[in-house]
Amino acid sequence: MLVPVFTVDTGFLCFQSDKSMRSAIFIFLFILPVFTFGQTLRGLVQESTSNKTVPLPGANVYWAGTTTGVSTDSVGRFEIPVLANQTRLVVSYVGYQPDTLTITDPAVEVRFTLRSTATLSEVTVSGASTQIDRLNPIQTEVLTQRTLAKAACCNLSESFETNASVSVSYSDAVTGARQIQFLGLGGQYVQTNVENIPTIRGLGTTFGLNFIPGTWVTSIDVGKGVGSVVNGYEGMTGALNIELQKPDFKAESEKTQWLLNGYANTFGRVEGNVNVSRALTDKWSMAGLGHVSALRTRIDQNGDNFMDLPMYRQYNGINRWKYSSKRFMAQFGLKALYEDREGGQLTASRPADPRYEFLNATKRLEFFSKTARLYPDKPYKGLGLIVSGLNHDQHAHFGFAPYTGQQQSVYTNLIYQSIIDNTNHAFKTGVSYLFDRYEETYRGDKLPTNRTESVPGAFFEYAYTHGEHFAVVVGNRVDFHNLYGLQWSPRLHAKYHIHGLTTIRASAGRGFRVPNLFAENFGYFVSSRTAYFRSKLQPEVSWNYGLGVTNEFLLFDKKATFTVDYFRTNFQSQTVVDLEHPRQINFYQLQGKSFANSFQAELNYQPIRRMEVKAAYRLFDVRQTMGAAFGESVLLERMMVSRDRVLLNVGYALPYDKWKFDATLQWNGPRRIPFLAEGYVHTGYSSMRTDRAPAYANLNAQVSRAFRNGVELYVGGENLTGFRQTDPIVAAQTPFGADFDAASRTWGPITGAMVYVGFRLKTL
Repeated sequence: MLVPVFTVDTGFLCFQSDKSMRSAIFIFLFILPVFTFGQTLRGLVQESTSNKTVPLPGANVYWAGTTTGVSTDSVGRFEIPVLANQTRLVVSYVGYQPDTLTITDPAVEVRFTLRSTATLSEVTVSGASTQIDRLNPIQTEVLTQRTLAKAACCNLSESFETNASVSVSYSDAVTGARQIQFLGLGGQYVQTNVENIPTIRGLGTTFGLNFIPGTWVTSIDVGKGVGSVVNGYEGMTGALNIELQKPDFKAESEKTQWLLNGYANTFGRVEGNVNVSRALTDKWSMAGLGHVSALRTRIDQNGDNFMDLPMYRQYNGINRWKYSSKRFMAQFGLKALYEDREGGQLTASRPADPRYEFLNATKRLEFFSKTARLYPDKPYKGLGLIVSGLNHDQHAHFGFAPYTGQQQSVYTNLIYQSIIDNTNHAFKTGVSYLFDRYEETYRGDKLPTNRTESVPGAFFEYAYTHGEHFAVVVGNRVDFHNLYGLQWSPRLHAKYHIHGLTTIRASAGRGFRVPNLFAENFGYFVSSRTAYFRSKLQPEVSWNYGLGVTNEFLLFDKKATFTVDYFRTNFQSQTVVDLEHPRQINFYQLQGKSFANSFQAELNYQPIRRMEVKAAYRLFDVRQTMGAAFGESVLLERMMVSRDRVLLNVGYALPYDKWKFDATLQWNGPRRIPFLAEGYVHTGYSSMRTDRAPAYANLNAQVSRAFRNGVELYVGGENLTGFRQTDPIVAAQTPFGADFDAASRTWGPITGAMVYVGFRLKTL
């Protein structure tokens, strides 16, 4: 996504149980959100090949002499704000001749047809799977629908199989919860947004990656380093922005657009998805997204009498509407989710013993609304209000230990954007407000992390651009936390083009967040560990610094892109999650150093027509000072982080994507894990015993066949190397004993090879 003049995306709002709260929110939602927007220009970018034109996703569309632009979506379409005194619109894509049109009437949809350059005449690209956003000063990789279709992509946690920057793994051997690892740290340090709204946060951190079906997603922006101050203060190591399917905005279309998807695998998991969109009139359009999935098979491949995967059912849906006229726009809708999970023992260890069960039920309700008033005579200005809200209700059992969690959240963001003299000098400023209420109990006792947060804030961001070659964004935000006082978050991003093919990016900034210790460490409670909160809850504060270089070049006369980047995160304040004591989980404040270094090199290459090859190497050095709560200070390698990771992805497609083949091989290096043995007693951090998990590799592959009637069939497999961890659970035969632990030594795949089949059926 290129840096737009102004964007306002969907917000969410849930209705609270209190009647006065509902009334206040109703007034706030439907009376206050009156925005000022500029006029937008719509168009289509396509490529000409073999006497046929096909859409070109991922092309750059921007106004000449500015960095105001966008990338085309999965079907080659774009919408770009109209700028005052700007008429020359440029479209570019590596390997193609750029094109420029003079826009005389912004109300008329435009169409570009690009052709290959002479030096790359042998290359025909239907749109690369991933692209580095060339105009964005933030190091951002865009994952398109072409990338997501390389795997079954049943939900967001399965959308990063071919991505080198983001890795996803199970957090334990019972719950089925998945966690992100990014720049050497957990997903809680990444701001995960849905259409620029902070979404997977708070209590949703545990299973939130499973709550966004893959068929709903149109693209994912993966931004490294601290994000923009406009989006908040919680993005400490990066930001993920997920774009969902939108209503059909084409007024001339009278046909309902829809997609059906079905999936089943050899473990017994089945799911179905339906996406429907329709332009009802020239002003009204709607979209509905539905998802149902289930796994009702009890699987135990390692013979430890525990289910390797939890049985579950999930029902998930969105209904969204849009009204759009020349001077007014409104968008609103509802999201609802229910999911239940059951894991644990297949049978009791002995007839007289109880069976260890894990049970979890989650209900989420979200409401969103957006309204806008358009001012075509002042397109360079924007005044917008984003509103989001959530009600999250969760109940779980870990054996005999019950857990309840409730979260109510409201988020608002008022943004004003304009220019100073000309479009080379732009700024965004505004105010925001975040309200969170967390109420959690475990074993019948209230957790010391229960709290109500009220955080008003203000921000200002200035952007200077000099043609296409140089851009710098300087941002500052100040937030007034009711519990932790004034928080300052300065951020800087810069980008410089060298002779048009090499781009250097640098970033630095501060972020902070308040941890949700139970939700973020949910799997560790599937054990006999006793939790000790040895320090009062404090916010985590870090500084992140990054440097990246991207070079586009020809390798044996074929297109290639090489990217290398380095990021370092230094913590000033952090909550240490200490698992070194075998029968305890200790939470306490950091005293000493804590840092994460991340280095990554990635090559994307197209050796022959319609083939893409990605090779990447990632190196982590993550360390944390341990033992402060026990009078020690020892800098140790952080657990569960592989130092090395290698990824190789190869994809090939026949003309017009009739057949597509894809394979991904991942190698994960060794990592430190806690030493757990019957009778082991922890005596100190300097002399304690350590253990390491071995390296392993896995292979995923998929073949798909598309037909002219809109049907696509696919078959694939995951973990085809068959590697699995044989003993992920410690003391599995005595789950109510002192040594039982189902999470601390879960470091690799729990299940072996899996094969899946599926279909996609969509309107042409």
